[in-house]
Amino acid sequence: MADHVLETRVWLARPRPQVFAFFADPANLARVSPPVFRLRLLTPGVRLAAGAVLDFRVVWLGLPLRWRAYIREFDPPYRFVDVQVRGPWARWEHRHRFLEEGGGTWIEDRVTYRLPLGPLGHVLHAALVQRQLRQAWAFRQARVAELLAGKAAR
Repeated sequence: MADHVLETRVWLARPRPQVFAFFADPANLARVSPPVFRLRLLTPGVRLAAGAVLDFRVVWLGLPLRWRAYIREFDPPYRFVDVQVRGPWARWEHRHRFLEEGGGTWIEDRVTYRLPLGPLGHVLHAALVQRQLRQAWAFRQARVAELLAGKAAR
């Protein structure tokens, strides 16, 4: 089955090092994830760096799951890439980029993902998962703006 891509971009009136530092703290992922996912970091104290491994517990589509992510690239304060090495997806690669502009920072996300289950995964994506991911990212953008900027993002 083909990969899917989710791309988002949001601007915050905060300097790039501050924005990057927020995202480089794995504990903040739970703070910007929708409560329905009940995301919990199982490796507290781990620092983001190339080669770091993070374990999470998450509820997805009503199922409690474990998710292991590997930090494949880490280039502070410009970008990092995490990939799933174990979890609910057949493929998950999340590229984070941080670009300075206009006295603030653009946060760009590109997630390349594929669901398991072949044709059934394709049906699930069309019926539910695509919308769920877009909603999750909208929640994430609003929470990041609230936590970092104290105002709406543009």
